[in-house]
Amino acid sequence: MKLICHPLTAEVPTIRPAGSRRDWMDATPESSAYRCLPLALANQHGWEVFTPTGFTASWNGGERVEDVTVRMDDPLAMGKPGAPMANFGSGILTFETGFLLRTPPGWNIWVMGPVNTPKDGIAPLNGVIETDWSPYAFTMNWRFTRPGEVRFEADEAIAQLFPVRRDLFDKIETEIRPLHADPKTFEQFETWRVSRADFATRLREGDKDAAELKWQKGYYRGLMPDGSKGPPSHKTKLRPKPFGDGE
Repeated sequence: MKLICHPLTAEVPTIRPAGSRRDWMDATPESSAYRCLPLALANQHGWEVFTPTGFTASWNGGERVEDVTVRMDDPLAMGKPGAPMANFGSGILTFETGFLLRTPPGWNIWVMGPVNTPKDGIAPLNGVIETDWSPYAFTMNWRFTRPGEVRFEADEAIAQLFPVRRDLFDKIETEIRPLHADPKTFEQFETWRVSRADFATRLREGDKDAAELKWQKGYYRGLMPDGSKGPPSHKTKLRPKPFGDGE
């Protein structure tokens, strides 16, 4: 599959493989947040877009475009890919991405804020774009959650994106089924449930082995609860490829 980025300005857009690190996760005791593999993998899901300059954005609570103001550290960054602006009103802060994406037939692009990166006072707005045909540029938008100021630093991620199949939900059939209807999965779940309860008890009681282990690593290692190997496709790290120059 080929994902093509067409720059719309002379300035090369800052779009890079999504990073695995998050400041708040680093700050947890012993960086323990990274033990949650679903969290860590989500961080790396796709590519991130960055702002070229630090800036402070303010909203006074009004609905007009002028009620959002932006003060950039480098005014010359205006017009560059990832530069902020007020464009829509209603407390919305907008970033021009500065590129157009092209995907193979049947593939969309999901655009969202940087994953697992909460920001006080403002929240990213998600969008899905039909990038296999659309000749239209798109923006990344955030909405203030209350009047006040927010700060973005230079080279801070302002968007994260990845491809999704357009017909994904057309092909999915949903069903609620008792777990015991799948005896193999039920047996593995029960093994895990008992093991987890035992491990938690031993941690509370100061068991040395449990304390040294700190956490159960079955899912992280791709192992079944009984210790057997899970699927060979299990991943603990994603490696999206950087965008290179085409021919």
